[in-house]
Amino acid sequence: MMSPGGAVAADAIVVGAGLAGLVAAVELSGRGHKVIILDQEPEQSLGGQAFWSFGGLFLVNSPEQRRLGIRDSYELAWNDWLGSAGFSGAQDEWPRKWAEAYVAFAAGEKRSWLRGLGVSFFPVVARAERGGALATGHGNSVPRFHITWGTGPGLLEPFVGRLREAEAKGLVTFKFRHRVSALTLQAGAVTRVQGEVLEPSAAERGRPSSRKAVGGFEFHAPITIVTSGGIGGNPELVRERWPARLGTPPEEMLSGVPQHVDGRILGITAEVGGNVINADRMWHYTEGVQNHSPVWPRHGIRILPGPSSLWLDAAGNRLPPPLFPGFDTLATLAHIRATGFDHTWFVLTRKIVEREFALSGSEQNPDLTGRSMRLLAKRVLPGAPGPVQAFVDRGPDFVRADNLSELVRKMNALTGKDLLDPARVEREVRARDGQLANAFAKDAQMTAIRGARAYLPDRLIRVARPHRLESAAAGPLIAVRLRVLTRKTLGGLETDLAGRVLNGSPEPIQGLYAAGEVAGFGGGGMHGHRALEGTFLGGCLFSGLRAGRAAAEALT
Repeated sequence: MMSPGGAVAADAIVVGAGLAGLVAAVELSGRGHKVIILDQEPEQSLGGQAFWSFGGLFLVNSPEQRRLGIRDSYELAWNDWLGSAGFSGAQDEWPRKWAEAYVAFAAGEKRSWLRGLGVSFFPVVARAERGGALATGHGNSVPRFHITWGTGPGLLEPFVGRLREAEAKGLVTFKFRHRVSALTLQAGAVTRVQGEVLEPSAAERGRPSSRKAVGGFEFHAPITIVTSGGIGGNPELVRERWPARLGTPPEEMLSGVPQHVDGRILGITAEVGGNVINADRMWHYTEGVQNHSPVWPRHGIRILPGPSSLWLDAAGNRLPPPLFPGFDTLATLAHIRATGFDHTWFVLTRKIVEREFALSGSEQNPDLTGRSMRLLAKRVLPGAPGPVQAFVDRGPDFVRADNLSELVRKMNALTGKDLLDPARVEREVRARDGQLANAFAKDAQMTAIRGARAYLPDRLIRVARPHRLESAAAGPLIAVRLRVLTRKTLGGLETDLAGRVLNGSPEPIQGLYAAGEVAGFGGGGMHGHRALEGTFLGGCLFSGLRAGRAAAEALT
């Protein structure tokens, strides 16, 4: 995009119109710099994956926590982060620096900055990734998962609004259906972005759009910020990079992100020297169910479970402690892959579904997304929330029965294989139920459930009162087939704390920045090997903010 005579007509190019890119563009345009935002998808997909998200954010020592009696601190959060990350080796120098800066951001500026933009939070703070092992190990010591009022769309709203205002002033130009195919180095700096213009598409948000090229483009600017997302929609690349520590990749995987989240820009940036590190670090959920109304190929939804469901492998063996629902995602994934099967089962009751099942995603939570107190009030009434009940009724992975033998028969029928021995499942269920006669038990899951109910919001709205799975009053029995759901890329382009892309040495590539998932949310992997949840959207916010501010400073 050049004026006559070859003068640069934009100060910065942002590749990717997801949350990280929008945040960076707000910082640049807010300081008077002209920005071009490129995205291969049609305008209706503005906001990227963040639109589909539950809107969970990791905050430390927030007013919401303090009102609930939660004592949190930077020191406690940093200890939890280190216990989860498992940083090791020289490749983690910048990821660790980013992690330390991010935890400080979550304990400091993050909430006030968002509140200043008009973002607010649901007053109940949830506890994700409970861990369940030692204090120095993985997991959140306290609840830190703050739900944005309005979920993902509510988080995007202030950034989209500011960019539309900047667009009206001539500071921002959106270029949808522009697919980047090359970055060009000139005298050691990235100065040009090239690619194809794709034909117009009326595809709804998230649905596959045409890849037919109808033209080309070449834009020039002294600053390029790459914010193009990860690899979760590309199952071939996920399998190629699957780490040996997690066993072999599943033959069948569901996808938690649209097909266009394909990792393409990672390779394009590497071609100009961008250093990709920790490529085998990834975050996939083990509680995926097939969407009864899919938007994209292999569309899966994650169940956000409370701790009470009995978790069985494909052969009917109970998962060992501390692999309980909602405790340790990647340890559970590694265990499941060692079984040799691609699926597991939750066995539970109607009462557990009503109290403990939530679904990840803005579209699955219309009350929170629509900021509707009227709809939200229905969550305290008897019965499951509407979207959850829709999965119980229509979800292809759900079966119901009035007794255990009938349930096992239906579970086997769903898979088409007699993998489950009714006697084995009965033994697991009845041994678990036998632990309920006293207020204390040797069963670690029963202890964990009672511990969870010590937190008032969990006791009131999140964790069911312990009861027998074969209780007629709690029935019917329900079984849910669970599969691996691809989601997040934890490694990526190595960046310094300004978001500048490094070339494998301490030197940055001039004019080139990266933010969001393509940068492993900062530094090439600020989460390390495992995440604490609420840190993915937060990582997009933080890395986009850092890159945008640093790029604006460089232009100044």
